[in-house]
Amino acid sequence: MATLRIQSILFHNDTAAIERTLECIHRAADLATAQGVYSAVRVAYGDCSPVALFLPEEIQRLQSLHAGYFELDITHFGANLGSAKGHNTLLQHITADHVLIMNPDVVLAPNTLVELARPLLAAGVGMVEARQLPIEHPKAYNPATGETSWATTACALIPAEVIVKVGNFDSDTFFLYCDDVDYSWRIRLANLKVIYQPSAVVFHDKRLSDEGGWLPSSAEKYYSAEAALLLPYKWSRPDISERILRQYRGSGIDHLERAAAEYIKRLSEGTLPNPIDPDHRIAEFLGDMYAAHRFTI
Repeated sequence: MATLRIQSILFHNDTAAIERTLECIHRAADLATAQGVYSAVRVAYGDCSPVALFLPEEIQRLQSLHAGYFELDITHFGANLGSAKGHNTLLQHITADHVLIMNPDVVLAPNTLVELARPLLAAGVGMVEARQLPIEHPKAYNPATGETSWATTACALIPAEVIVKVGNFDSDTFFLYCDDVDYSWRIRLANLKVIYQPSAVVFHDKRLSDEGGWLPSSAEKYYSAEAALLLPYKWSRPDISERILRQYRGSGIDHLERAAAEYIKRLSEGTLPNPIDPDHRIAEFLGDMYAAHRFTI
């Protein structure tokens, strides 16, 4: 049986919500070990909050509460490392066979770990993504094989051997967004498959608008805009970066103007990423999307 490490990055999170997530991991780990999918499960949190969210005695209480089902580590980084660098920091200490990269506001269904592991029984699978509710991600996928362009690391399972082969997340380029798109494409560049597994269901606790859409934070708006410039440049589509840059500059929208300024700064400093995939074999840029979407016309 394989071993599993579940890891998340924290930043100003509601501790009650984290405890709820741990309770659901408890049940999912119980079921996965009972069915022989995993022999051991460890949960690791990297806390980027200025002040630690959990005191040592609170960590000890949670460790005791879930003892026998999973081991728990919570490390306070003392700095806001962002998603990519935060996960890379946790990955320095990995000894497990599989790694589940997960957002702290994701809640597992009891059979999620079992269902996520199923595609890894086939050869050539590098990453498996869960289905998110209440808003399912609209990326297209092959209904017969589950293959898709990229996987969101809101909840995605990766064999440790794939991480060794592909390397860590690109934290030099991406702080918060599109590090998962880039990583998925690098997995596919290594001739491995990215799989969407609709039977592995999670609840992604996002706040919704009256129209049923997500309400992004100011950080989400800025870093997604920044990533929209950096991702195509890295994947040998500077023409797209230039088009987006023209849209951002002079837009009068603060987060777009700041993203444009950051891109220009990196360009002048020579710190933009080295382009890859020059033959455009892997990356997909369809308007503002990084894959065909099945819920849009």
